[in-house]
Amino acid sequence: MKDSRIAIIGGGNLGRAIAEGLISSKFTTPQQITVTRRNTEALRGLAEQGVTVTSDNAAAIQNSNVIIVALKPYNVKEVLEGLKAHFDASKHIVISVVTGIFLKDLAAIVNNGVPIFRAMPNTAIAIQESVTCLCHQGGNGEQVNYVTELFNQLGISIAIDEKLMDAATVLGACGIAYALRFIRAATQGGIEIGFDAKTANLIAAQTVKGAAELLLTLGRHPEEEIDKVTTPKGCTIVGLNEMEHRGFSSSLIKGIGASYDKIVK
Repeated sequence: MKDSRIAIIGGGNLGRAIAEGLISSKFTTPQQITVTRRNTEALRGLAEQGVTVTSDNAAAIQNSNVIIVALKPYNVKEVLEGLKAHFDASKHIVISVVTGIFLKDLAAIVNNGVPIFRAMPNTAIAIQESVTCLCHQGGNGEQVNYVTELFNQLGISIAIDEKLMDAATVLGACGIAYALRFIRAATQGGIEIGFDAKTANLIAAQTVKGAAELLLTLGRHPEEEIDKVTTPKGCTIVGLNEMEHRGFSSSLIKGIGASYDKIVK
């Protein structure tokens, strides 16, 4: 399946990010990708790289083997219902990156025995730094390996039970916004203590990147690394304790819980 043609149905922010990440990682060539959108002018940047852009979803499916569904949740059924005759179980696999649409829902729409995968990446996929959670129905070993390899080119992928997919959406996809809000707040604090905005943002962003790499590279627990910089009577522990008194950890946990409740209700 390595040289499969890929159709991305829905060229919004996530659909474009997937295309850009696949091209940047050299997993596939621009000429092997088709991206659909009603307003193809919004895909001009991809077209200039050699990607086929079109508003014809049926043609995109017929000319591809791997179909990535990146539509909005509210129009998945309407769009795919009109395309079900074009799916072929002997030719296609479907990968949905749509929040809240279950494998059984997709199977009921496509209804042709087509192998179906759910993937939950985040927008860092465009720079090959996503975490993508995966589950599937009907995929064989080769297809599972292909989808896993595809998303591993764009960061890391983790196989999970589908019952955890909503939780993965909150922690991994919404989590980008949470992390960025922390960086923004740290930048504001940096400005308050003397840095200009650009320098404060650079220091805050690189510090978060370094902290994450410590955990990912060394396999450490966050508290283990925190202990290394919290010296007795030092400025780090004073700052951490003040943040905790103000509800830093509890507000983050509650925010994650609120996002999850919004999805599952």
